[in-house]
Amino acid sequence: MTDAAATAPETERDVMEYDVVAVGAGPAGLSFAIRLKQLNPEISICVIEKSSTIGAQILSGAVIETGPLDALLPDWRDNPPPICVPATEDEFWLLSRDGGRKLPVPPGMNNHGNVIVSLGAMCAWLAPQAEALGVEVFPGFAASETLHDPDTGAVTGVRIGDMGVAKDGSHKPGYTQGIDIKAKVTVLAEGARGHLTKRLLKRFDLTADSDPQGYSIGIKELWQVPEERVTPGRIVHSFGWPADNSTYGGSFIYHLDKGRIAIGYVSGLDYSDPHYKPWEAFQQFKHHPMVKPLLEGGEIVSAGARAIVTGGYQSLPRTEMPGALLIGDTAGLLNVPKVKGTHQAIRSGMLAAEHLVASALSPEGFDAKLRASPAMEELRKVRNIKPGFKRGLWMGMLNAAWETAVGGRSPWTLKNKPDWCSLDKVGEHESPKRDYVDRDLAPRDRLAGVYFAATEHDEDQPVHLQVADTSICIERCTVEYDNPCTRFCPANVYEIVEDETQGKRLQINAANCVHCKTCDIKDPYEIINWVTPEGGSGPNYQNL
Repeated sequence: MTDAAATAPETERDVMEYDVVAVGAGPAGLSFAIRLKQLNPEISICVIEKSSTIGAQILSGAVIETGPLDALLPDWRDNPPPICVPATEDEFWLLSRDGGRKLPVPPGMNNHGNVIVSLGAMCAWLAPQAEALGVEVFPGFAASETLHDPDTGAVTGVRIGDMGVAKDGSHKPGYTQGIDIKAKVTVLAEGARGHLTKRLLKRFDLTADSDPQGYSIGIKELWQVPEERVTPGRIVHSFGWPADNSTYGGSFIYHLDKGRIAIGYVSGLDYSDPHYKPWEAFQQFKHHPMVKPLLEGGEIVSAGARAIVTGGYQSLPRTEMPGALLIGDTAGLLNVPKVKGTHQAIRSGMLAAEHLVASALSPEGFDAKLRASPAMEELRKVRNIKPGFKRGLWMGMLNAAWETAVGGRSPWTLKNKPDWCSLDKVGEHESPKRDYVDRDLAPRDRLAGVYFAATEHDEDQPVHLQVADTSICIERCTVEYDNPCTRFCPANVYEIVEDETQGKRLQINAANCVHCKTCDIKDPYEIINWVTPEGGSGPNYQNL
């Protein structure tokens, strides 16, 4: 789909006008809106969110540093988010297949003074506070494209996708044309790999002076277990098995309250093994002898997956353009060694609001202000840690120890490459011995995992996973990479099937999609384009 400036609508669309429109009701977008209204109640602003309810598609660990939240809402502890557990103890494990040992906790992963939250529940808690200040928050509104000034090309707002379009493009009985939301400035807070941001990066050449962005996939489950097993506030991170030495991977276990455990696994999408399965690695981790006893007899409450932006300092794009700016994970502000991005999202949202109020709603100058802020200084200090793991686990650990010891003052900056080009071809790669174990904990397969994500899509709508040339999937990818999309997708969206009439072909089960964006990132031919489906479609996470 092209930008709205290049394709005139068939009929005149309804228009809503605001001073500011923010795309995405995550911590960055909502914090931005709250701070903007705190500074100038007269500025009109709306926040649009593609999920059916606020927080339904937010997924994160999540342990947060509270400093930026303290600055945004000084009295928040008087009425905290519904899940908010003070961190009490940290553990750091090195795992082998049959055991493991506890190591000293790295300085950056000390969580004293932090809190464990459900980021989805926290956003649902932030939204009414924004509304109380006069912010208009619209869930179920999926921005399908950006609007542009026909003369200057500046961003002038967003277009909401049409509702009630059939898979063949015809209009169903309930068809509703999407509206145009026009604004003096548009703030992109879409999270990692936002589909509007991806287009704007190219249109305005925002990555000309930065490395390619890097990503990981985080897969998470919320479990209800016997309450005596849970130590509220306990935080465990691990590395080692089931990842091999050349694959970046690690886990988290966060003890909440009321017998709840948040557990997950992160796999770097710069892995080279074409047969690696991130979802299976997570399920294997759950069966480790130091983990399985915690979950046995318990029940999954919710499950999901999401891309995590991990490029850091050297992959930060220019965050301003005519009429718009980027904040939070959309800009790439997550601190990888800390495994934290929420405080950076809130911090950047507040900074953007303060800049726009001071500049009479002009984005110009925001990029320089962000780069001179504590948010950027934090990323600069750890810029070499994640790239160091491209040389293997042990070299990565050694490099991380060095960078920590010198406070990031190394006279060099390691480079990032795009994740899509990191896969080896099947004939050039010797897959390591996985040494996997038999599994009996739920979910048994990826389709069961989709059930716990409660994902919903109208089957009769245009497929939102656009493959530019499906012949490549059969004629080249089958031979060269053995169709890795059938393995890296955590929701079994992609299948290679064979029938008598069409022979071997790619089947896209778009209704399974949990909007993690992994396919858009890892596809070695860059022919998969994730675009937003109908507003309200997708996963409906519970307290992830």
